[in-house]
Order: sequence, then structure tokens, then C-alpha cells
Amino acid sequence: MLDLASRIHVFGGHGMVGSAILRELRRCGYTQLSYPSSRELDLTRQSDVEAWFREQRPEYVFMTAAKVGGIFANNTYRADFIVENSLMSANVIKACHDFGVRRLQYLGSSCIYPKFAPQPVTEEALLTSQLEETNEPYAVAKILGLKMVESYRRQHGSDFHSLMPTNLYGPNDNYHPENSHVIPGMIQRLHKTIQAGGQEFEVWGSGFPRREFLHVDDLARACVHVMHYEGPLPHWLNVGTGQDVTIRELAEMVVEAMGFKGVLKFNTAYPDGTPRKLLDVSKIKQLGWESRIPLREGIQQAVEGFLQGGGRC
Repeated sequence: MLDLASRIHVFGGHGMVGSAILRELRRCGYTQLSYPSSRELDLTRQSDVEAWFREQRPEYVFMTAAKVGGIFANNTYRADFIVENSLMSANVIKACHDFGVRRLQYLGSSCIYPKFAPQPVTEEALLTSQLEETNEPYAVAKILGLKMVESYRRQHGSDFHSLMPTNLYGPNDNYHPENSHVIPGMIQRLHKTIQAGGQEFEVWGSGFPRREFLHVDDLARACVHVMHYEGPLPHWLNVGTGQDVTIRELAEMVVEAMGFKGVLKFNTAYPDGTPRKLLDVSKIKQLGWESRIPLREGIQQAVEGFLQGGGRC
């Protein structure tokens, strides 16, 4: 199995998740690490991916590369999200099989689960009812990747598996004003409000939906832990904290961390998305992993990192 001299490749290594995995691998002492950028390797081009695998011959692969964004981006650029993510997933997974990768870990997303799945959501809820409309193209592309991983395992006995993380935040997050996820979106918009001397902070949606948030460093520990695990693994595993908060409670934590003294206002013209999304994480806990970073502490770290320039726009 995986050892400190193994050839490990992290696709998406310049993004939030991939860079966190690289930090964790380095912390653990792994040395043979490769993480080509999208400029060096276009994962949507099958011939380029095959040529890269033929030259590099990776032994272990973390597939974290994806086109990602929040509700606005997912709902606006629907064709881009389904096409690019489907191509990247298909090309990398097939190449891992064709070139004899010893173990592949594919990173999906909790948005693959039905909009009204029973809470907390178990791995068995997949494809039992309709998806959330606003991010359906992205979710379908991720389900394609997950099912490819499962199919290679069933047909060829490939040592491939998938992880389904909940909503993420942390170092190297995306703070784009339109394409960011909820926590970085709140942080950058509240920062602008404070800079402008505003006394009112607008939060998108009603504030009632409940969400679960996982620090990306906790996810990285989960990824390395499962990649190194020597026992039998399920086809896919949920990764989360097992706890959720309302968007209002989340906004109050961000406001507190940034020292804002004004008023919160909720704009119901924006969609709420899924009413609640909490993952059942009992299976990954049985493998010996659980989250460590409390949400309030993680938000404070995220705010400090943002103010020091630790994000992407």
C-alpha cells in the first residue's frame, strides 16, 4: 500500500481541496508529489490526459479537479458545469484504469443527493428522488464520476473509491463576488460593507435553510486517512461533521468574527436551495476518522486568512 516514496498525483492541486491534501501529505512525510495545473494539463482533453499518464505513471491519484461555484454560478453556467466536469471525470478515471493506477480517490460533493433526502443523508440515498434544480448539472456530472468509479470496481476489481464531502471552507477558498460558496461569499461581501461604512448587511435567501460546513483541512485528513486505509472500503463515503446550523446562525458567526455592529437583512428574492443538507458520517467514523475543527473556530481562521490575502477571486 501507500508509502512515503509512492508516486502520488493530485489533480486540482492548486485549488482549495487539492492544496489542502498536498499540505497534509507533506506534513505526513510523502515526497513524490505531482500536481499539474490546468495550464500544464487540460483534463477535458482525453489525448492530453493519456499522454500525461503514459509519461508520469502515477501509483496513487487524488481526483479533486472540478469546475465549482455557488448557487449563482451553478444555475447560470449550467452547460459549462455539466460538460467540463463530466469530461474531466471520465478522462481521469479511465486513464487510472488504463495505466494501472494502484488506488484512485475521486472527490464528489454532497450535492449529488436528492433535494428532499431524509436527514441525515446516508450514502444509500443516492438517486432515490429528484436533485436540487439550481445545481443539477454539476450534481449529474459528479454522479457520473462516482458511478464510473463504482463500475470499474465492479467490472475490473479496480481499487477505486469516492468521497462525498459536505460544504467546505478554509485556506485558498474562492472569494469571487458571484461564484463563491456561502462562507467566503459572506466574508467578502461583509468586508465590502464594512469598508463602505454600511450599517446593514444583506444575506441571500431567507436564512432558514440548514447547512453543514467542514473545514478543508479536516477533509484533507479524511482523504489521506482513507487513501491509506488497508481494509475494505465502500464504493463511496460521506465526509462531514455530523452537525448543521441555519444560514442565519452562520451569518451571525461571520458577523461576530468580523466585528460588524450593524443589522442583518435577509433577501428572499434569492433562492434558498435545499431546505436542509446534513450528511450521515457514521461509515467514515467507523474507519477511524472524524472532524476536529469547530465551525466558529474555523470561521475565525477563515476571516483572518481572508484579511491577510489568503483567498482567490
